[in-house]
Amino acid sequence: MKATSMRARLRAEMTDEIKAIARRHLATDGANLSLRAVARDLGVVSSAIYRYFPSRDDLLTALILDAYNALGGSVEAAEGAVDRADLGGRFLAICHAVRDWALTNPHEYALIYGSPVPGYAAPTDTVSAATRAVRVLGGVIEDAARAGLLRDDDDLPPEAVDDITRIRATIAPSAPLGVLDRAFGTWLQLFGFVGFELFGQLDNVVTARAPLFDHQMRAQAVYIGLPTP
Repeated sequence: MKATSMRARLRAEMTDEIKAIARRHLATDGANLSLRAVARDLGVVSSAIYRYFPSRDDLLTALILDAYNALGGSVEAAEGAVDRADLGGRFLAICHAVRDWALTNPHEYALIYGSPVPGYAAPTDTVSAATRAVRVLGGVIEDAARAGLLRDDDDLPPEAVDDITRIRATIAPSAPLGVLDRAFGTWLQLFGFVGFELFGQLDNVVTARAPLFDHQMRAQAVYIGLPTP
């Protein structure tokens, strides 16, 4: 039993070290990871890496899962620290948590929200982690809808009803469809601002980024129908 536990601990430590080195490579090589390069930095032969990650895609998947879960954890912690009755404050906490995490972890953010990695297809087991952050927003929307604060008068194109219905099932199953449509649009606005800021589109355009971000997110709260502080 002790030998098995020791092997498991050593394997976990090696796995974490491989991923840490791979994250450093994201800063210089983007998602163009090379297992050989990771092995070289680790000081082992490349075949040793394959005992932990059989392919580059397996390593990418592990990094993607870690990034989604780290973002989701940050959003959950920020939103969870706000009084449950302060629906607008909870929404703003989510928005700021996304931006703060992205600015602190730009390469991980680029991995999950930047350009698709050529030849890589994410497995279905990444879906739960990928929707972790947005499900926190869904909880706020459902609470606000139950409180009767949100209007369901969104002029959703009939062609988009199936898409929004499917998204609602994952994010906020009990929310009215029109409410969910506005919340989904806000989520896109949030990541649009963050992506523009992180990838340089706001350079030489916007200097007061934090105040403008807060202002824009408050406007999105109004669009959804949430009261804001």
